[in-house]
Amino acid sequence: MSNHKRRTILKTVGGVAVVGTLAGCAGNGGESESTPEPTPEPTEEPTPEPTEEPTPEANAALRVTHLSPDAPNVDVYVDGDTVLEDVPFRAVSDYLDLPSGEYDVMITAAGDMDTVVFDETLEVPAGEFTAAALGELAEENQPFAVEVYEDDVSNPEGMARVRLVHASPDAPNVDVTVDGEPLFTDVPFGAAGTVEVPADEYELEIRPATENTDGDVVATFDLAPEAGTVYTAFAVGYLAPGDAPADVPFDLEVVVDASYDVEEPDPEASLRVAHMSPDAPNVDVYVDGDAVLQDVPFRAVSDYLQLPAGEYGVMITAAGDMDTVVFDETLSLTGNEFTAAALGELAEENQPFNVEVYEDDVSDPGDMARVRLIHASPDAPNVDVTVDGEPLFTDVPFGAAGTVEVPADNYELEVRPATENTDGDVVATFDLAPEAGTVYTAFAAGYLAPGDAPADEPFDLEVVVDSGA
Repeated sequence: MSNHKRRTILKTVGGVAVVGTLAGCAGNGGESESTPEPTPEPTEEPTPEPTEEPTPEANAALRVTHLSPDAPNVDVYVDGDTVLEDVPFRAVSDYLDLPSGEYDVMITAAGDMDTVVFDETLEVPAGEFTAAALGELAEENQPFAVEVYEDDVSNPEGMARVRLVHASPDAPNVDVTVDGEPLFTDVPFGAAGTVEVPADEYELEIRPATENTDGDVVATFDLAPEAGTVYTAFAVGYLAPGDAPADVPFDLEVVVDASYDVEEPDPEASLRVAHMSPDAPNVDVYVDGDAVLQDVPFRAVSDYLQLPAGEYGVMITAAGDMDTVVFDETLSLTGNEFTAAALGELAEENQPFNVEVYEDDVSDPGDMARVRLIHASPDAPNVDVTVDGEPLFTDVPFGAAGTVEVPADNYELEVRPATENTDGDVVATFDLAPEAGTVYTAFAAGYLAPGDAPADEPFDLEVVVDSGA
């Protein structure tokens, strides 16, 4: 829904209602005994003329902005009526609602009707318009003028619409770039350009226009447009205010023209499956009855499946055998990332078979690396994981997960039975070289004693990249 701010110009529209009256006619009633009184002929009532419905006047919306850096505060008159008073430099009025048509627009120095800086008739059709006072009274760089711009305030849907108006009298044609990439190119004084961009945070770089948009940056401005919003950015003031008729430095005046509610898309969940049950066969995975993964072997971790957030029936069966069901439950998934890991053993010698669902933090770790450890070894006790004897994870039980962020580097992970001082004997070591900005999950899987286990799957570390590199 638009939230345009508007103010109404009070105008009187007169209308005359004409009421028609029907008059009856009197007959001459002389009586005679021999002559019967004639039956009067019915008189035909006149059919009233249909009245025309008045055609509604098309609406226009006009706002005024004062962008002349050496002009004083001003008053604005429309058809002789004061509509804005004491308007300072850089001000942008609310929209004035008025019927479309021709209007006498006069701009004077504030409180001084004798000092007229503009007095013209403007044709204002239906739609939204901005009348901008540009240039200079001194006319050192650009002559004073009023430019009328048509405003596109339609809904940009999920994008943001940004219009640039070049109103800096001493600035040449300009390019506007973001990270060196052109957004507006070769914009002359008084001109306007429009782009639609995703909602985000931008640093706008203002440069003198060149063929390759690689001129020196003379100013930068931060802009964070929101989805469903329409903006106008007026580049105002002087690049060299010390040499100008007014000491007004160059700046960007950003105003909201219109904004709309943006319908949020249904949140999506991301689900992947990890087969970490060492004595289970290869498996098929079904979601709401549909096969989504087939013949998944031990230690495999699938890619993420994109699903609308909600509840799903998840069934895991032996590969190619829907009658051998090892898991069949309803999982509730919110709009985040999840890993469903098949853990334990079908034989249940050490740990019962189960499917654990883990929420995955795949946010950007910045200059660090994020590493999550999941203990999925059925015959291993609680474990400590150290680097050069210093604890990284402590007392991690079967099925649990722990997360740390570390600098990018080369590490040797030492896996030990958990002790109070994290000084248990090292039972396995693994090399890990995480990269900055990357998120990892390390599954400790298999058996410490595979010769005595239901399956000959030795202990190992399965490391997968969750996001990043």
